[in-house]
Amino acid sequence: MYDVIVIGGGPAGINAAIAAGRQQMKTLIIERYGFLGGMSTAALVYPWMTFHNSQGDQVIKGIAQEIVERLMEHGGSPGHLRDTIGFVYSVTPYHPEIYKVLAFEMLREANVDVLLHSYVDEVETDGDRIQSVSVTGKSGRRKLTAKVFIDSSGDADVAYLAGAPTVKGRESDNRTQPLTMKFRMRSVDTEKIKAYIKAHPEHFYEKTLVDRLDELPLTAVQGFYPQWEAANLPINRDQVLFFIGPEKDEVLVNMSRVQGYDGTKTEDLTLGEYEGRKQVLMIAEFLQKHIPGFEQASISNVGTQIGIRETRRIIGQYTLTKDDVVHARKFDDVIAKSGYPIDIHDPTKKGLQVAFVSGDGTFDIPYRCLVPQKISNLLAAGRCISTTHEAFATTRLTPSAMATGQAAGTAAALAIREGISPGEVNINVLQDQLRKDNVVL
Repeated sequence: MYDVIVIGGGPAGINAAIAAGRQQMKTLIIERYGFLGGMSTAALVYPWMTFHNSQGDQVIKGIAQEIVERLMEHGGSPGHLRDTIGFVYSVTPYHPEIYKVLAFEMLREANVDVLLHSYVDEVETDGDRIQSVSVTGKSGRRKLTAKVFIDSSGDADVAYLAGAPTVKGRESDNRTQPLTMKFRMRSVDTEKIKAYIKAHPEHFYEKTLVDRLDELPLTAVQGFYPQWEAANLPINRDQVLFFIGPEKDEVLVNMSRVQGYDGTKTEDLTLGEYEGRKQVLMIAEFLQKHIPGFEQASISNVGTQIGIRETRRIIGQYTLTKDDVVHARKFDDVIAKSGYPIDIHDPTKKGLQVAFVSGDGTFDIPYRCLVPQKISNLLAAGRCISTTHEAFATTRLTPSAMATGQAAGTAAALAIREGISPGEVNINVLQDQLRKDNVVL
């Protein structure tokens, strides 16, 4: 038997397992792929943004910051950079292959067992407690037990299988933000792109920092509106969007939009994967023919799987709302902060819905958002914490997922040590421990 089992080896799960392991808990992390990193590696979600608020204050640190610093030591990240779009305060480029190895090493340092190529497909409960999870892999099927489970699957898979209340997508019709197949291109002339932006600033997002492109590294490009409109591709998106890196001649393209599919249904995912890869080929050809700097570029990498923005979320002891985010609300049981604005990719239309955080630019994420209803020995972390559809559009971002993961792993350890359920953890004790571990509260 384990003390803590973490299901899902993405950024939230990695940080949760490290946190629990460092608290001397016998911990296991389960991941379906043959590598760690979740959407950051399997779906090429890049870069990480944002660790800062609109005032320039870093509001996410802890294990997440430690990962960035260790990536920097290995040549896997330049650290936090000012975003040239001006949409958020910072972006954090990283090398996904270095991150895969570093995450594994940090888990081992924390004495965490790692089980790859394994998929949780059944949860056994007794009353309000999970007794075991069934894992299927190359070795067959087996049951694994723990005192506390952490659902960092992104899709609330464990909570759903355990019978905890969940919700999917927006409240009015359960539609979710679109899927996106991301891809990289190499041999891109980024200096040519920068020159075009300076010559035609009106073709780009209004907050692009055109006047500072000589002093800031070009990190993101959002615009080329005339070219995109003239191309009239059958993709329900209104702009070109790509990010530079990790190499100087490399970009990560975030432009496909696959709408109308449910990321929790195998049949929908099958069709979505096909549609996403078709769009990648169309977009690459468009960039090569119509965007300065892409004339010699070619596709170098496509996501192992299509990127999933939104599926299920738990219904927790508290549900974070849009008002909480935009009014920079503070909570007594805060376990993480974020400064990222609400950023909703419309489930059916072309555009984005954006709402910025007012006041000091920072909102709190309460511990109660990690605590599901009905199941007493389960916590959620990452994309599947308890929020509304609107608030989810900020908490889904990677740094926030890392922060909630660290909180969940720490809380699980405290609960086990005290012989109580995670929902009974003394919030002051939890917050004290998080502060000791360099978390900003």
